[in-house]
Amino acid sequence: MHGPHLVSWLLAVLGAASGGYCLSRLRRTPCAPARGRAGPAGPRLRAHESDLAEGLMGCGMAAMAATGTAVPGAVWAWLYGPPAVLLLLAALRRPARRAHRLHHAVGALAMTYMALVMAAAPGHAGHHAAPGWPALTGVLLVYFGGCALWSGSRLLSGSGGAVPAVSAGLPRACRLSVVIGMFAMLLTM
Repeated sequence: MHGPHLVSWLLAVLGAASGGYCLSRLRRTPCAPARGRAGPAGPRLRAHESDLAEGLMGCGMAAMAATGTAVPGAVWAWLYGPPAVLLLLAALRRPARRAHRLHHAVGALAMTYMALVMAAAPGHAGHHAAPGWPALTGVLLVYFGGCALWSGSRLLSGSGGAVPAVSAGLPRACRLSVVIGMFAMLLTM
């Protein structure tokens, strides 16, 4: 990641904490569908899928922010590219939760894009503009900025404007921090 070292380390801490929490929820939330429910998997399986995707995204953001250019960008691209394609295919094949899967696919594609930009400019340390497509970076900034505003408003509106209960609000807050981290990473490009 390009930019000041303090920002990189703060993003690494934010991503690790959010990703770690989402991944820890996998152990506490069984992924089996509810008993007696026919058809597609129940809400617990969908929450499990969401926690897995957001946990991996948060931990990946932390690793990318912490290592910077120490790990070649091509490695990150190979780590994020295939999941992005799988999420896109899953979103296109199954109409249930299509928007949510597309959101995760956009996140994985954005991480792949940032990794490819890092691979193209390994020597940058925030002094020069990194190569990339400014229009694509701008579109991703608008998308993740809008997601951050929408997620933040949902977090506050669910509790009447006050801080929500920890059991209900912490997963949403972690998801919001992942989106904010993506926005910050795109800003440093």
